[in-house]
Amino acid sequence: MSYHYRLDGGNLAISSPHTDQDIGTYQCLATNPLGTILSQKAKLQFAYIEDFETKTRSTVSVREGQGVVLLCGPPPHFGGLSYAWTFNDNPLYVQEDNRRFVSQETGNLYIAKVEPSDVGNYTCYITNIEAQRSVQGPPTPLVQRTDGVMGEYEPKIEVHFPETIQAAKDSSIKLECFALGNPVPDISWRRLDGSPLPGKVKYSKSQAILEIPNFQQEDEGVYECIASNLRGRNLAKGQLIFYAPPEWEQKIQNTYLSIYDSLLWECKASGKPNPWYTWLKNGERLNTEERIQIENGTLIITMLNVSDSGIYQCAAENKYQIIYANAELRVLASAPDFSKNPIKKNSVVQVGGDIVIECKPNAFPRAAISWKRGMEILRQSKRVFILKDGSLKIHNVTRSDAASYTCIATNQFGVAKNTVSLVVKERTVITVPPSKLDVTVGESIVLPCQVSHDPSIEVVFVWSFNGDVIDLKKGVAHFERIGGESVGDLMIRNIQLNHSGKYLCTVKTTLESLSAEADIIVRGPPGPPEDVRVEHISSTTSQLSWRPGSDNNSPIQIFSIQARTPFSVGWQAVSTVPEILNGKTYNATVVGLSPWVEYEFRVVAGNSIGIGEPSKPSEVLRTKASVPVMAPTNINGGGGSRSELVITWESIPEELQNGEGFGYIIMLRPVGSTTWTKERVPFIESSRFVYRNESITPLSPFEVKVGVYNKKGEGALSTTSIVYSGEDEPQLAPRGTSVQSFSASEMEVSWNAIAWNRNTGRVLGYEVLYWTDDSKESVIGKIRVSGNVTTKNITGLKANTVYFASVRAYNTAGTGPSSPPVNGTTKKSPPSQPPANIAWKLTNSKLCLNWEHVKTMENESEVLGYKILYRQNSQSKTHILETNNTSAELLVPFEEDYLIEIRTVSDGGDGSSSEEIRIPKMSSLSSRGVSVIEPSIHFLSIVIMIFYWFAIQPLI
Repeated sequence: MSYHYRLDGGNLAISSPHTDQDIGTYQCLATNPLGTILSQKAKLQFAYIEDFETKTRSTVSVREGQGVVLLCGPPPHFGGLSYAWTFNDNPLYVQEDNRRFVSQETGNLYIAKVEPSDVGNYTCYITNIEAQRSVQGPPTPLVQRTDGVMGEYEPKIEVHFPETIQAAKDSSIKLECFALGNPVPDISWRRLDGSPLPGKVKYSKSQAILEIPNFQQEDEGVYECIASNLRGRNLAKGQLIFYAPPEWEQKIQNTYLSIYDSLLWECKASGKPNPWYTWLKNGERLNTEERIQIENGTLIITMLNVSDSGIYQCAAENKYQIIYANAELRVLASAPDFSKNPIKKNSVVQVGGDIVIECKPNAFPRAAISWKRGMEILRQSKRVFILKDGSLKIHNVTRSDAASYTCIATNQFGVAKNTVSLVVKERTVITVPPSKLDVTVGESIVLPCQVSHDPSIEVVFVWSFNGDVIDLKKGVAHFERIGGESVGDLMIRNIQLNHSGKYLCTVKTTLESLSAEADIIVRGPPGPPEDVRVEHISSTTSQLSWRPGSDNNSPIQIFSIQARTPFSVGWQAVSTVPEILNGKTYNATVVGLSPWVEYEFRVVAGNSIGIGEPSKPSEVLRTKASVPVMAPTNINGGGGSRSELVITWESIPEELQNGEGFGYIIMLRPVGSTTWTKERVPFIESSRFVYRNESITPLSPFEVKVGVYNKKGEGALSTTSIVYSGEDEPQLAPRGTSVQSFSASEMEVSWNAIAWNRNTGRVLGYEVLYWTDDSKESVIGKIRVSGNVTTKNITGLKANTVYFASVRAYNTAGTGPSSPPVNGTTKKSPPSQPPANIAWKLTNSKLCLNWEHVKTMENESEVLGYKILYRQNSQSKTHILETNNTSAELLVPFEEDYLIEIRTVSDGGDGSSSEEIRIPKMSSLSSRGVSVIEPSIHFLSIVIMIFYWFAIQPLI
């Protein structure tokens, strides 16, 4: 060490290194009290690049079409270089293409075929990546000769890779190949052994560079570059030879051996060429001696002594690299010692079991082992053995084997002892194991697992399903442990198909582990069928095929097919051929389909357990079209204008139209005629057709049939119906119109019926119009009656008001002229005040009622009498008694309470009712009867006010 060399930890620092003095190979030695070890070798070199000479370069003259090579000529250097060229004063580098190439091996610029645009100055730039320095050469002028143009010629390869290339494992290999020629040559690559190029190869843009990344043994071989144009071809080839520095396959490991033992170490490395081996101890080479044998990667040392301890290295080397594997050898010499490997103070074993008590003291050399039971030397027998490693084994343990046992270890350096107490327990036995079960999905079952065991031993139950432990502490769905200390039964609630399998009950104690297994088969409805396909489809049938799904442990017995259309409500079962699809049938023909309807199908499977989930729907397909077969129904019509025949029908639903171009055919003829008139209605949703002809007389009967058609042809016709042509409005007005007032809100309009004929217009009924003089509209009400009715009551009118009324006839064509208006006045309003001060007396079955006469106001109708409404409390039927007096008697059986109201009667109608009076049944009254006055609301108000006055006097 000096100012020039300095150690920093284990690192070597070189101050102001000199290129010539410090170049070389370095190796580190690390030393401690256990020995010395050598590091890998490190090679130190210095990267540099000098400047180009400033000498002007000669002009290069070429003809147009000729190829040219511009030399770079790198200055002295060390380290990897990269090359680039610039043209004239353009700061951008010359871009490579099929015509131009810069070799990263030679640094030269190659132009396969010179063009006039290539004339100018070219400058080579070199970068030394390790030295982090770039230099620029002097420009090379390129001029074009004037003595003609170069003709076409075959390729001439100017850049090619060496005939032999050593390629390191995992490296990236680049092969260069470029040719001059006119026309510009194309470059291609191949392997001479005929095998394809590795799939990982990469090409440059012009294919002048072939790169093989991550080079491996299988990539070696002879590679060929082919340059070709219209004038011929040229070849260059070279062999890639794979090499690999050594890599460890087997290293040596730290080893601790007893004195006088033998050491065997073997190291093994791969590489190409095969490596050779040397051995070092504490940094110095080992050679074969009396106790030391070295053969390739094997080191054997016999009769070890303490001086053999140290750091050993196995070195594997070929011409590319040397690698080291390191290990420590420690040779030990000591008396027996149990401190690091003591025997357990207590060992527990079950009756009938086997036990091995280990005795492994540290001792160098190995100690001789003997055993005592209590104070007596232990003798070997058919049940008691001392194993080769010194351990004590007792077979088929009995209660009498419980005792203390001592291991005695002896070598030339001393003696050591260690004692263990052997405890014997009763065995654990599974008394009720789980058994095989066959169950249906959804059931709940219990798998038993019960044991007998030594009371002092804790038992743990563990259940496994198909090899996976069921973690019952996490509350796994469906599974629950039931039972006590010696019972580990497993309950499975609502068992599912995925619960089929093997269930293992494991009983664990500190001494042993027992298990019992049972198979559970869960049967359920079949899984959904798969791959439902429509093989063929016609207008009314479809051929289907499918594959069965899982039978879920119960054989499939039946399949059924369901279909869905845009017109159906969900999925519907369909008819098939064969009619019954057993569990072995995987195809069928669906029949009874509607033509020209989009269908999708699904298949459902069933077994003895039930019906399973349906399959996924098939693709949507449309049945083929056919002639429609459904004829329209409910053929009707009539009405319309003069010279018109209106025909109506119920339109055919889309699913029964059977094809495109659907429409209706109308067949009509006058009754008695033999010639049919045929019309087409080309509208799918039509349900009405108007036939117009000036020759049609009003109310003429026609025979009518309605049919259907589509692009496939004409279909069925309906049955014949009689429909009448349009008619004129009635021509006559009713006569004898009169009005009679019945009450304040009702009056009756009457008239004489019209005697009509075809010429005066048919009368289907009458329309009554009514209004008042002060109404804003000309008519405030219209009421129709049909047939020959000649009176109509009008209700909901205003009291004491003059109403005008008029009547006109109507038919399907409209209404006729109105009769001259007539008028009538409604009655005054009925009395607004109800009967008051009602008194009643009940004796036996006779009820006597009295009340005050109701006085009316000027705008109210006079009181003509009274109505008494009475009913039993439990019935809804009301009885009415009318009287002109202010008293009345009722003879009724009072077996239960009665409810009674009293109201006024007038020309304007019934007036307001009194409040409802409850008359109690006779059994609740004395036999001599009772008299009661029902006070009016006015009377009650006066009583309340007087009470209130006396109540507040003390406050005042």
